[in-house]
Amino acid sequence: MSKGDRARERSNVRRIVEQQQAADRRRRVTLWTSVVVVVVLVAAGLIGWTVFSNQQKDTAGKLTVPAGVVDDGTAWKVGSGPVKVDLYEDFMCPVCRNFESLTGAAIKQLVGQNKITVQYHTVAILDDRSNGTKYSTRSAGAAAAAAVGGKFIEYHDALYASQPKEGSDGLDTAKLIDLGQSVGLTATTFTDAVTRQTYDPWVSNVTNQFAARGFASTPTVVVNGKVVQGQNGGMPSTEQFTQAVTAAAG
Repeated sequence: MSKGDRARERSNVRRIVEQQQAADRRRRVTLWTSVVVVVVLVAAGLIGWTVFSNQQKDTAGKLTVPAGVVDDGTAWKVGSGPVKVDLYEDFMCPVCRNFESLTGAAIKQLVGQNKITVQYHTVAILDDRSNGTKYSTRSAGAAAAAAVGGKFIEYHDALYASQPKEGSDGLDTAKLIDLGQSVGLTATTFTDAVTRQTYDPWVSNVTNQFAARGFASTPTVVVNGKVVQGQNGGMPSTEQFTQAVTAAAG
């Protein structure tokens, strides 16, 4: 082998070695880049999970379910008759007040005769009608505090008797407390619950379940699982309601 051939061979060997070394460096860079990406993704996932878990804990911590609720924690039970009546109401809703003024006495009579069990679902779908004060939610939360204090129906009726107009600010906290005192709710537990809006998150949960059940307006009247409506799908009359109860009783 000539001297020139040996030189060319050494040059080829060096070139091959350099190419292998360069390839090894690229592989190491690729490997460590992949490791870093995996570590970053895992860390991001852990951070995301931690944030999500904390949010879930915060949400759960804010939701205080009042004692005594029925129907998956969405309603107040009144009566013990065989026919079940579900009433979905919003205390800002003028049609709800109309239904109460026309049919409330018949409902109380049927409860007293042990013919029906009423489940009152106090929802808040008209919060946007009170100039940002969320009166529907606040009044339903106050009604929950009244129910815990053993005065749901009394407070329920007082709220309708003092119902503010749609588009107004609604009743303020002091007035909601005064209404409670007028029906015998003088304990600090009631006052504190209204002032701190203890049950407002629960009202939001009840409203969400109302929507999940396919309902969208108040009052919604359901007798033994069947929605009872008036003309053109409106509020049922007292006669239509009592006829539905009679039919459900068999």
